[in-house]
Parts: sequence; C-alpha cells; structure tokens
Amino acid sequence: MEKLKAYLAGERGRATKLAVAIGVSPSAISMWDQVPADRVGAVSKATGIPPHELRSDLADIFGAVPERAA
Repeated sequence: MEKLKAYLAGERGRATKLAVAIGVSPSAISMWDQVPADRVGAVSKATGIPPHELRSDLADIFGAVPERAA
C-alpha cells in the first residue's frame, strides 16, 4: 500500500484518475487500508505498480515475486 500511497501523492488528481480507471469513487480509494483483492489487477494496470507490490500477501494468486539480482 505504501507504493500506491506514494503514487497517489505524486501528482494532484491521481486518485480521481485511478478511481475513474477502475470504476470506483475517489473516496473509496481513500478508505482502503489495502487494495481489495478483486481490484489488484485493475490498480496494477492503471498505475504500473506490480501486483505483488500492491498485495504481497497475495503473491501466490498474482504470481511469484521476481527475484532481484545480487
């Protein structure tokens, strides 16, 4: 959720644009403690934030977390 908060804070109006893109109200987004599981794909597509960074607890659903090169 930290990545999403940083994304939304990065530019005025992003929460509204995201809300329109995923079909919810901006106030719904502001109430999220975490991205709802059924919205992860749409939020990821709209923001470019990988699903595993939006909800690491659901990595098994959205695919494994890519390994980082050492």
